[in-house]
Amino acid sequence: MTKSELKIFLDEKVVQYNNPEFLETDPIQIPHLFNKKEDIEISAFLTATIAWGNRKSIINNSHKLMDKMGQSPYDFVMNYSDDDLENLAGFVHRTFNDIDLTFFIQSLKNIYTKHNGLEGVFTKHQDRDSLQPTISKFKEIFFEIPYEQRTTKHVSDPLKGSAAKRINMFLRWMVRDASTHVDFGIWKNISPGKLSCPLDVHSGNVARKLGILKRKQNDAKALAELDKNLRKLDPLDPVKYDFALFGLGVFEKF
Repeated sequence: MTKSELKIFLDEKVVQYNNPEFLETDPIQIPHLFNKKEDIEISAFLTATIAWGNRKSIINNSHKLMDKMGQSPYDFVMNYSDDDLENLAGFVHRTFNDIDLTFFIQSLKNIYTKHNGLEGVFTKHQDRDSLQPTISKFKEIFFEIPYEQRTTKHVSDPLKGSAAKRINMFLRWMVRDASTHVDFGIWKNISPGKLSCPLDVHSGNVARKLGILKRKQNDAKALAELDKNLRKLDPLDPVKYDFALFGLGVFEKF
């Protein structure tokens, strides 16, 4: 395909998948349960954190997590008691367990108390062209309170070579506009042009077949290569193509 043919093809796939039907099988359905900004942010962040593996399991465990937080994630984070934290015991999604979850709740309280919330951290520390250095700074702030070493693996660091798929997905949810009723667009001071594609095995394999990714590993270098090529197709909203790449891989076995 020529570049113009590729753009036409991918733009059509974006329209096909970037619509409310996408919510039925995607973890983004969890933050759509809420209306309050902070509830959306926190439920989205926690859901994105456990978004690896079987999608049905991700969604089921995210629902369980919201139940443990009384379906009021922001109120839980800001006002939890010791008994509330004990109620988190037994939660597990793959390698993410109740030790990790308890720390995440404590760290989120610190972020909303001292750093103007999740939006405040990412907005204040955003880079001129990319949010990848910002994610690294976010991890530094996230672990500024006492933590167990095991928990650090659940927040990726692009400056240490990670593609940071789950945080990039969370950022897509928060920043891209809500016109198609999929993403939320509740963070107004970060340009969608700075977003990076949530690179995983599906989007990576499709991108390679389409010739917009050459690197074999799904790491930070691969993400930079994919970012560069997606921004050639749409510099203002490059991550809309996440829907096309993911849909082609998961639903069409492209």
